[in-house]
Amino acid sequence: MSRRPGNPLARLQARFTSPLHDERPAALLGVALGVSFTVCFVTGLYSHWAQHPPSWFTLPARPAGLYRVTQGLHVATGIATMPLLLAKLWTVFPKLLRWPPFDDVAHAVERVSLVPLIGGSLLLLFTGLANINGWYPWPFNFVVTHYWTAWITIGALVVHGGAKWTATWHALGVRPRTTPGAPSASSATSSDERTALLERRNFLATVAGAVGLVTLVTVGETVAPLRKLTLLAPRRPDVGPQGFPVNRSAVAAGVTTSARDPGFVLRVEGNVRRPLVLTLDDIARLPYASATLPIACVDGWSTSQRWTGVCVRDLLELAGARHGAHVRVESLQQRRSYRSSELNHLQARDPDTLLATRVNGELLHLDHGYPLRLIGPDRPGVMQTKWVARLVVR
Repeated sequence: MSRRPGNPLARLQARFTSPLHDERPAALLGVALGVSFTVCFVTGLYSHWAQHPPSWFTLPARPAGLYRVTQGLHVATGIATMPLLLAKLWTVFPKLLRWPPFDDVAHAVERVSLVPLIGGSLLLLFTGLANINGWYPWPFNFVVTHYWTAWITIGALVVHGGAKWTATWHALGVRPRTTPGAPSASSATSSDERTALLERRNFLATVAGAVGLVTLVTVGETVAPLRKLTLLAPRRPDVGPQGFPVNRSAVAAGVTTSARDPGFVLRVEGNVRRPLVLTLDDIARLPYASATLPIACVDGWSTSQRWTGVCVRDLLELAGARHGAHVRVESLQQRRSYRSSELNHLQARDPDTLLATRVNGELLHLDHGYPLRLIGPDRPGVMQTKWVARLVVR
């Protein structure tokens, strides 16, 4: 009597006999992924709250380069996670084919958590990579989708990590020493076991090398000494008008005419005692200040420049605004997102928050926000509003 064929998934699983699918490499990669995802999640939260602050969160004005560090880490860890995730999926792939799929209720919960964990991870990494390259081949809002997918994914990671904690601990545990008189590890270990150990080590070394390589050729967007190695980064932070990049040009913003208008005026209005209407000549007669501040883009690139202009707090005092006032900064730009930004009371009163007219001693290029652009400490680049025409005090 002929034997009935086994379950197709079981037959497929049986083909994966490589030691790369053992518990130890899976555990090591799982720990690395847990660290990278956690750093990416925390820095991503800071970035989201910096742009869309909830009522309980006030973005600090100091340290001036904090957002540059957090967003640089966010993008760098996101990129580094890609080879880690692919390697992890390869090591555990046979386990995804097991039948029956679970043994008990606890195991079922752990298995179900894999759906949002793997699906969410792939969606986050794909959309994040597309975003830093300015490619949006989807109909949904990137910011909203990325934010909520991150919460779902990190929740699934916590559930999965908790369920696998004991197995991971045992897989990473130190092997017991041999007792006196027992065969040594070298004599007890067969040639096949030594080969398997070497194969696992080579695999993990290759993964570590891939992580290091993709980081090295992209992190120069943020880390200045590595700029010449940014072979795969979508932007070089030292290329563009006046020596640094432009994400949205004056043409794209539709301000080429209004920004050059000889009748341009800056208005300071709202909750003030003395509303102001200032021409560029009026602004030129005000006391000027200079500050070296970073432009830190959500795409991951950043650069520091020397900015010169009038302090926002001087304009607020001239207009008679109350001390704890918040300010909405509005641009000449009439369409598309980020036409305005908010200054909380800490930022509005910081001495380095400027309406800049010059950068590195030169009059601002039109694409960098001529005639006036906002520049302040610890702010995302999209909130350093260009072509400023109005300050609305609240």
